[in-house]
Amino acid sequence: MPSIKCRIAALFLVFSLMYVGLGTGLCMDKVNINTATEQQLADLPGIGPAIAKRIVTYRKDHPFKQIEDIMQVKGIGPKIFQKIKGLIKV
Repeated sequence: MPSIKCRIAALFLVFSLMYVGLGTGLCMDKVNINTATEQQLADLPGIGPAIAKRIVTYRKDHPFKQIEDIMQVKGIGPKIFQKIKGLIKV
């Protein structure tokens, strides 16, 4: 039977991997910026209700072809894009 130190180390490793997965977005599906609801968009880091509404309005006439196109929406620049690029898809 493994010692208590071995069991604690194993649990620490499991929880560490889970934390890294959550922090990098590995444990969640990416948000499709062409179909997401305003609430789903507003939940993205740096995107609030006002920008989410602009995204939905913008995509009605300009569907996104690549994720970088989201920077055409007023209020989304390179800094916000860097925060969300791993969390979004088209």
